[in-house]
Amino acid sequence: MKKFQTLKGFKDLLPEEALQWEYIFSLAKATFDVYGFSPIATPIIEPAELFTRSIGEGTDIVEKEMYTFDDYGKKISLRPEGTACAVRAYLEHPVLSQLTVAKLFYIGQMFRRERPQAGRLRQFHQIGAEIIGEGSPQQEVELLSLLFDFFEQLHLADLALELNSIGCPICRPIYREKLCAFLQDKIASLCEDCARRFHSNPMRILDCKKEVCKMATENAPAPPDFLCAECDAHFKAVQKGLRLTDIAYQINPRLVRGLDYYTKTAFEITTTHLGAQNTVVAGGRYDGLIQHLGGAKISAIGFAIGVERLSALINKKCNSTPLALFIAPLGEAACDVLMPMLSSLRKKKIKCEMGDARHSLKNQMKHADKLAALFVLIVGETELQSGMGILRNMVTHTQEEIDLTAVDTIISHIKPSYSEGIKKL
Repeated sequence: MKKFQTLKGFKDLLPEEALQWEYIFSLAKATFDVYGFSPIATPIIEPAELFTRSIGEGTDIVEKEMYTFDDYGKKISLRPEGTACAVRAYLEHPVLSQLTVAKLFYIGQMFRRERPQAGRLRQFHQIGAEIIGEGSPQQEVELLSLLFDFFEQLHLADLALELNSIGCPICRPIYREKLCAFLQDKIASLCEDCARRFHSNPMRILDCKKEVCKMATENAPAPPDFLCAECDAHFKAVQKGLRLTDIAYQINPRLVRGLDYYTKTAFEITTTHLGAQNTVVAGGRYDGLIQHLGGAKISAIGFAIGVERLSALINKKCNSTPLALFIAPLGEAACDVLMPMLSSLRKKKIKCEMGDARHSLKNQMKHADKLAALFVLIVGETELQSGMGILRNMVTHTQEEIDLTAVDTIISHIKPSYSEGIKKL
């Protein structure tokens, strides 16, 4: 018989890792709440045009990586990123667009058909945030403060913030002209993708990871050297805010965004512990995107965290709450009596399981051991007649008789050890 396996570029989250992700998500939600962000959840399928317009038709994502399908004559795509979806929701729902500033965050699955490698899957997950409205340098500082606060709570080390400004529609054309002039006689030495980008998206050449392109752009003009007065003042204000909040950063003139609606600040947080795929967070300002998608001229900024990469950096081992009680019924009659007790204990938030009444006590005790139960309640024919069950402490290996009709008494015996077990998680 054929053995089914996950598709290439997809993976299962087994209990231990799933618990770690739940820990990350709960900490993220609490941190975003402190910073005034509200949750948003968008569909994983959107009109394909939303992404071709927002990401750009000439990008690798749109040309090679999007999962796009024909749906009765309409092109739809699995979302490859979250910002376009959040902006679409902002434009569609007045409850969001009527806010002076909308601060939104999302946690969800994204899909790109790219070559699977460490930290990069075809189904991947992001934690993202967007601030839509106004456009002060304070927003960059706020987002970066949030990120470093979150990462500090996760006890992450060896992170580096890289920062750049790519200008605006006023000053970027001047820079682009200077860059193209610099690269004109180097086109033949560029990789195939960058040779094509020279005509469509020359700034992306600076971001190429291939050595031939790094060498070709080694002395290329840097975007911050060509900023207009407004962009220069904005960039300096961002850096001042980071210094005031004790966030270390370094200017990386190769850090760019290729599309015209990206403006001013671009940033990434990288680590030395993930090999070549070392970016944990990527973000920046996209003041032109909302207008590009049919809205008004509104400033916006955001970021996305790669959950798979973030999870790989965390040493914390997450366990489920301990099993407080394993109920071992010996025979059908005991099972009938103990079933209502099981239900009652669970309603009182006591984690418990019940064994199979058809199995021997020895087999049920083995099962309780595998589940790491703190206590086992043993009830057979003798215990039913006396109304007193045997409560065995699996840690101290002691046991006592206990009234089967008094659920609260059972709980009072279990809870001190149960609470202690939870504290150790």
